[in-house]
Formats: sequence, C-alpha cells, structure tokens
Amino acid sequence: MTISSLLLIGGLGTPELIIILIVVLLLFGGKKIPELMKAMGQGVKSFKDGVSGINESIEKSGDNAPKSQDTASDAVSDAASDNKVKPADVDKH
Repeated sequence: MTISSLLLIGGLGTPELIIILIVVLLLFGGKKIPELMKAMGQGVKSFKDGVSGINESIEKSGDNAPKSQDTASDAVSDAASDNKVKPADVDKH
C-alpha cells in the first residue's frame, strides 16, 4: 500500500480530513476531545473483555464434551461390562 492509498479513506482526501478535524475541534473544543477518546478507549476495552470472556466460556464448555467417537464406544463397552453383557449383544444405532 502506498501513502496516497492510505490517505484516501473511502474517497476522502487529505483536505476533507483536515476540514473534518477542524469542525470536530470547533464542536467539542480542545479539552473535551481527550475525554471523548478516553471514553471510547474504555468502551473498546470493555468490548474486548466481553469477547474474550465469551471465548473462554465456549472453550470451557467444549472441554466437557466427548473428545471423539472412541470415547462414546468406550462408554458403551463400560456399560456392557457393568451389566455383564457382551458388547456384541448391545444394540448399535
């Protein structure tokens, strides 16, 4: 990527971006902008924490699930041996 392609954000050139920044300064003032950026940063951090919490809960719930088909067949074998029934006698679905 070149510098010129980076400066053209959605068809906005450098002069348009400068005008937008001037309007933002006039609307909010120099003291309010850092507060707005801090609040936006806290919002982004909260969002990331929420997403990572969801990912962790998904991983934890995945740990409780059977790992493979072998685990299910082992469970059938264990149940058959507990009931003194041969695995060949167990009806497979």
